[in-house]
Amino acid sequence: MLNAFEFCLPTAAKAVPDGPDWLHEIKYDGYRLRVERKGKSVRLLTRNGHNWTDCYPWILQAALKNREQNFVIDGEAVVLGVDGVADFNTLHSRNHDDEVQLYAFDILMLGGEDLRPLPLSMRKNQPRAPTARSPRRHVRSAI
Repeated sequence: MLNAFEFCLPTAAKAVPDGPDWLHEIKYDGYRLRVERKGKSVRLLTRNGHNWTDCYPWILQAALKNREQNFVIDGEAVVLGVDGVADFNTLHSRNHDDEVQLYAFDILMLGGEDLRPLPLSMRKNQPRAPTARSPRRHVRSAI
């Protein structure tokens, strides 16, 4: 489908960068996931290249219900505990795959247009961001 999209990997640092050229985001305790949709086809891919499309039905259904037919989103698959905080142990147990949600933090492609050449601040402010309601709640998005 769309193999040209790679994950942007974090870089370790001893201090938090500061200044107007830096954007800071919350790190959710989950699995990194890329959602790729082209027409009626959707793939959920892990950072290691595993296809987890059949694992997370809420994310899959939300991507299919979206009006936008062609997009790539980079995000984090998480399960929220009763306190509303991401619970990695619950996610990792695989006993709650039907509750996994996506916290989207970057739109790499929208409407067939590769957005990666744009500054991150512009990608995060896309007016047509492909976030949609899942069958039971919103797809979480930091976009």
